Amino acid sequence: MGEVLVLIDHQDGRIRQPALELLTLARRLGTPAAVVLGAGDAAPAIAAAAGEHGAATVYVADAPEFAGCLVVPEADALTQIARACTPTAVLITSSGQGKEIAARLALRLDSGLITDAVDLKRDDRGPVAVQEVFAASFTVTSRVTQGVPVITVKPNAVAAVPEPAVGRIEIVTVEFSPAATGTRVVARTPRAASGRPELTEAALVVSGGRGVGGPDGFKVVEELADALGAAVGASRAAVDAGWYPHAQQIGQTGKQVCPQLYLAAGISGAIQHRAGMQTSKVIVGVNTDPDAPIFDLVDYGVVGDLFDVLPGLTEEIVLRKV
Repeated sequence: MGEVLVLIDHQDGRIRQPALELLTLARRLGTPAAVVLGAGDAAPAIAAAAGEHGAATVYVADAPEFAGCLVVPEADALTQIARACTPTAVLITSSGQGKEIAARLALRLDSGLITDAVDLKRDDRGPVAVQEVFAASFTVTSRVTQGVPVITVKPNAVAAVPEPAVGRIEIVTVEFSPAATGTRVVARTPRAASGRPELTEAALVVSGGRGVGGPDGFKVVEELADALGAAVGASRAAVDAGWYPHAQQIGQTGKQVCPQLYLAAGISGAIQHRAGMQTSKVIVGVNTDPDAPIFDLVDYGVVGDLFDVLPGLTEEIVLRKV
């Protein structure tokens, strides 16, 4: 089996959890090879972390274009590396930016593209991706039939499991295309840190909906999330009402999440919302309406007032931590 290229997500000099998950999946398909772009002085530490999770080779490229321009420099680098090593597959985190990079790469390699995979395996014909489709109502398997498979994988698709490998660093000098500098980043406004996990990467998510009654109602949602170390999400109804930031909206027109545990508080469970969280491993619903559609989906359901249920749950979690 050949190399499986994994584009490494990193932030503030550290490798991000979805990248470790991709390296774990890559071991099913072949020999993992990490691609670290624009990490600067942090590249050796990121390469070491990738090596601890199975990367036999770490391709490292650094240039101002990675920080100052959008998407195309990464596509240029991956294209150059893929053409040089002819990998078995290329794996990328299924984020907005990741999917755009993947699409550009597949086009340049004249290859097929699979997005939003939730699992990967291999048979005698090559890599096979598992996807949840039609708002996660069906599970399908897909394969690329032309070129190098380019696959984006949702965060939390698999637990990251260390498996130390060589982690040999190979420095790559990228020849950027004219389009690489076509769109430049001229300013950045850092988002205020909440201290909570990134929503799309979180293993635990607590969400509030119309049932919280207003902006102040999210306090009990946040308190439970903080007790669990979870991210906070919101339904479209809550976001449209101005109760919570749009960046935290989960659903067909918001973000898609796939955590180990999803707790929906005061959310009816309309199809628009279900499309964003239905692939969660364990789903818990809290709602006063016993006929709410969310109860058709949950693993565990509580018919009750979220303002009674959530504080009680938070208190119990805090006590068990002592």
